[in-house]
Amino acid sequence: MKNLILVLTGVLFLLPSKSEAQKSKKKKPNIIFIMSDDHAYQAISAYDDKLLKTPNIDRLAKEGMLFTNASVTNSICAPSRATILTGKHTHINGKVDNYFPFDTTQVTFPQIFKKNGYKTAMFGKLHFGNNPKGVDEFMILPGQGHYINPDFIVTNGDTITKQGYVTDIITDVSLDWLKEEASNEEPFMMMYLHKAPHRPWWPRADKFKEFTQKTFPEPETLFDDYSNRGTAAKTAEMNLLTHMMYSHDSKIRPETLAKMEGKVFPVVEEFPNSFYGPYNRATAEQKALYDPVLDSINDFFYNNWPKMNDTEKMKWKYQRYMQDYLGSISSVDDNVGRLLDYLDESGLAENTIVIYTSDQGFYLGEHGWFDKRFIYDESFKTPLLVRWPNVVAPGSVENEMVQNLDFAQTMLEAVGITPPSDMQGESLIPLLKGEKDKWTRDAVYYQYYEYPSVHMVKRHYGIVNKEFKLVHFYYDVDEWELYDRLKDPKEMNNVYNDPAYADTIKKLKKDLVALRKKYKDSPEQDQQYIEKYKSAGMIK
Repeated sequence: MKNLILVLTGVLFLLPSKSEAQKSKKKKPNIIFIMSDDHAYQAISAYDDKLLKTPNIDRLAKEGMLFTNASVTNSICAPSRATILTGKHTHINGKVDNYFPFDTTQVTFPQIFKKNGYKTAMFGKLHFGNNPKGVDEFMILPGQGHYINPDFIVTNGDTITKQGYVTDIITDVSLDWLKEEASNEEPFMMMYLHKAPHRPWWPRADKFKEFTQKTFPEPETLFDDYSNRGTAAKTAEMNLLTHMMYSHDSKIRPETLAKMEGKVFPVVEEFPNSFYGPYNRATAEQKALYDPVLDSINDFFYNNWPKMNDTEKMKWKYQRYMQDYLGSISSVDDNVGRLLDYLDESGLAENTIVIYTSDQGFYLGEHGWFDKRFIYDESFKTPLLVRWPNVVAPGSVENEMVQNLDFAQTMLEAVGITPPSDMQGESLIPLLKGEKDKWTRDAVYYQYYEYPSVHMVKRHYGIVNKEFKLVHFYYDVDEWELYDRLKDPKEMNNVYNDPAYADTIKKLKKDLVALRKKYKDSPEQDQQYIEKYKSAGMIK
């Protein structure tokens, strides 16, 4: 009997404890995908701290990986989001611009997560489509949405209005979902999608007051004259002085402009109701917080604008732009901090992959511009920070050429799901795990279609590697540009006609043809989308 007891004791000793058994069946990692709208990498202090401190977003760089050469396939909102959802170039998923529809037969990565047992949710700005596929619960802004007291479409199809500031509200709802739905039993994938800092920029009232007291350093290229560039840079309509709107962007009341009786030059066309549309969403109490700052801006403009020269006007518009744009981002950073703090407090952080990105880059006065669309770096590059505890080395920096095309495959492979074979990206897992020898891509492909249209950035496609950028502008021009990314990081000099680069151009053109073939793009495809514009009456 004594021997039997000893044997049983030994067997029990060898059996795994409950906690060990639980560890052996460790839950697949959760994913929180955070995306802001038009958030320039220059406005994240982990990249560059000249304009703004973003300590909460920076945490993801300190505790994970910062990508310095992340880019988009098509620098415009809805097409970028379609690429992220499908892992396919926009000419494949149909969403080449903000006008033509997304191909709803395309499978999105949330659908795949849900099919594989993940709880899924989406909160914030989707931008296109009112019924996102593959999410158990959603609350999304209709179209671009509003900053103040925004409307939302919810899971049952109803539209509701929530009082408050959009960035705070999206975070509140995301945190509520995490508290109610996230558990240690079932993995989740949540898309936490901010409207900010999309134009027109309306910071929360306290940030509005704070940031209008700040002065920001000007970019070196603020007064670029495009003398060493082609037609596309010279004809684009996104100059701060001549295209940024007084009411829509700089918060000049229509009454102020009317009182100035033709003294406002240059004349800039305004969107209808561009000031009062956003402003009148505020309650009387909210307006009372905005009005003293708005009064100050309008008083200064009325008394000083007619006496300014063009250089002074450009500088004033730049400061007004930065005050509102960066004030909007400051709220994003605060709210990302709220979410990261909750992950720590709840114990979810240890098994949750957190990704921060934007749907593309944005010009913050570089080359005198705002907006995006071009293949030039400020527009083409996008922030990308990834924290994955116990997998990604804290504080790591990666400079390989990666794209938003890669996000879906990366997330699926990170949780052990085999991506569909028709996805066109490449998983970032080797880079995240520090296995750089397994990474094979050395160049990425870009294609922009939305022309003629707002901002008038010409159609173009190109190839970009770490050293060079070769671009072809087409349709109503036939021009090539080449930039030496190492010698000319601000992209001021097109060296396409420099004989010293002849061999480089020959190789890049060959590589570009191969990339277009790889991604199922072609001159015939280009013409097809031109014909679609003609059929829609958008091209005469």
